[in-house]
Amino acid sequence: MAPAWERARRALATRLCLRFPARHVAIEDAPRELDYVEVLVPVPAVEAEEEEREKSPATVSPAPASARRLSRSGSLNSAKICAICLGGMRIGHGQALFTAECSHRFHFHCISSNVQHGNKVCPICRAVWKELPFQGPLLVDAAAHGTARVNPSDWPQGRLPRADTVNRRDQFPVFRTPESAFFNDDEQINLQSEPVGGGRDGDEIPASVEIMTYTEFPAIQESVTQENFAILIHLKAPHAPASVSSRAPLDLVTVLDVSGSMAGTKLALLKRAMSFVIESLGHSDRLSVIAFSSCAWRLFPLRKMTTFGRQQSLQAISSLVANGGTNIADGLRKAARVMEYRQTRNPVCSIILLSDGVDTYTVTPAQGAPPDYGLLVPRSILPGGHHVQVHTFGFGADHDSAAMHSVAEMSGGTFSFIDAVGSIQDAFAQCIGGLLSVVAQEARLSIECADEGVLLNCIESGGYASGVVGDGRSGFVDIGDLYADEERDFLVTVRVPAARGDTALILPSCAYRDAVTTETIRVEGDAVILPRPGSPVLAAMSPQVEREWNRVHATEDMAAARAAAEDNDFARAASILESRRRALESTASLSSDPQTQALVAELREMQDRTENRQRYQESGRAYILAGLSSHSWQRATARGDSTELTGLIHTYQTPSMVDMLHRSQALLPEVVEALNRSLTVAPSRSQTAGPASPRRSLARAFRSTKSFTGRSS
Repeated sequence: MAPAWERARRALATRLCLRFPARHVAIEDAPRELDYVEVLVPVPAVEAEEEEREKSPATVSPAPASARRLSRSGSLNSAKICAICLGGMRIGHGQALFTAECSHRFHFHCISSNVQHGNKVCPICRAVWKELPFQGPLLVDAAAHGTARVNPSDWPQGRLPRADTVNRRDQFPVFRTPESAFFNDDEQINLQSEPVGGGRDGDEIPASVEIMTYTEFPAIQESVTQENFAILIHLKAPHAPASVSSRAPLDLVTVLDVSGSMAGTKLALLKRAMSFVIESLGHSDRLSVIAFSSCAWRLFPLRKMTTFGRQQSLQAISSLVANGGTNIADGLRKAARVMEYRQTRNPVCSIILLSDGVDTYTVTPAQGAPPDYGLLVPRSILPGGHHVQVHTFGFGADHDSAAMHSVAEMSGGTFSFIDAVGSIQDAFAQCIGGLLSVVAQEARLSIECADEGVLLNCIESGGYASGVVGDGRSGFVDIGDLYADEERDFLVTVRVPAARGDTALILPSCAYRDAVTTETIRVEGDAVILPRPGSPVLAAMSPQVEREWNRVHATEDMAAARAAAEDNDFARAASILESRRRALESTASLSSDPQTQALVAELREMQDRTENRQRYQESGRAYILAGLSSHSWQRATARGDSTELTGLIHTYQTPSMVDMLHRSQALLPEVVEALNRSLTVAPSRSQTAGPASPRRSLARAFRSTKSFTGRSS
């Protein structure tokens, strides 16, 4: 008979909720913010049998030693004992069990918690699992409240039911893993010794930003006063470093929609795109992934993309499943916390957000009132706080393009429209190509008037903050980050007084911080000198200035057309776009200019997509907003079917973006083949009838992208 203290210990264990310090919990890689774990200890089946044998030793046969004996690996050898919580597992007694492909069985809530913390191998035999128990928002919700309420008899063993089949009357205990309010568990970096971003190779001297200027006309008669004389200021960022080890490392947080509408091919392509992102990052770049549906959860903290880090990240991405609603705001809040509470910081940081739906949890406007999309964006990542640009990607016809565009605009990021299902990876590749080539940060263009009487009237700066100060004697444009070889054009208008002799108009300069060395650099541009002959001047407008005026006016008309379409006046919207297109086509001096021709094609595409309400809601709104985002920031965005166009559509692409795009497109045939294999089933007669074939639709989705053109002044 067992000692009295042993019987008392077992009796207490059947009734108490025991609290153990986190360091004693048999969960590998427990999160740092976990202060304790609560376990409701069930009655072990083996110990219950022992009590029965102690009561009737003559009638009950002794339990086999294997039921209590530990295996060589340290796990319980009995199939009736959960190797994680050491509790009994009894089929038919309301317990949810999970049987892995290696044939070992565990409590479902135990192994789900174990997998949620990053363990993808069997705790007993260490076999690597391909099929994992569900990791999703329901478990996260359960962890937040301490219990998960399900009816195990309503769903197959080892699988979690849909959220709408949850039975709130039955419950089973789970590990409580409260999420910390501070995401300060990022993998540490040493910026002094990191191979990437630790300095430039050898005696490499960093190039500086180039400043070029073009006047509207080459000269003005000396007796003439010009109230609005245009000057184009053209900036070009330095080239990308000669070696990868010389670039600035990146902290990236991706916020991914895994709601129910992402199920199937969408989620498969998103995983492929994220795999490409992971493989494209360097060893000193760090990545964290936030997934969201009805709520948001962090798959893993910021971790360096070393060989091990990539492997762990790929495993986490592959385990994603799609279900639930769309809570964009919660996903961005989690991403903001990751960025805000970093212990160490890489020089470059950004957030990427992808969604195919509408946030119905935060943005709920009153009847007749416009939605307040500002509620989606945490203030901590906006300018004035820990400013982090959010690059948003609206996927498919059902996403909220107005919300995604607003999130990007408020944070200084870009909005891209992914029309075809097979374009996710290309869209991500273009964005990553830019983020991995940042050469200048906190760039600011300053403009000083030179001669007396010259006054600065206005600055056409698009989405960039700008201003005229000092009673019109100076001005500025806050540009922020610049990718390698990226270009910016800003039109300024000045008052030119009548004067004898040449007139010095402005003195441009640019100050910025080198992204690699963190050194502050100031570049002084040449003074803009305007000749003042005594006789009238007959000269054509500068083609550079005329081209930029065309772009500025076209952008204004795009915004006006969008406003008309939002008022359901689609005829007026189409008329605005057509008028601007015809005006560009009649510009004789730029009739053969590729950028002007591409702008004409872009306006025609927008006109086609605003011909009626259905067309506008399906793709017109998103296409126009992506165009406005691109022109506002002078940065490349994805535009649905815009890969059919050339020139200005790709004008803002940098060599780094194009290189990353080519790498992505080189993998597309492999992706198509893999997806076709995954979709191969025993087809019925209706499934093989052309348009419904998955192979044909995927082939169309992955059609080859045409050549890209660079930007020229």
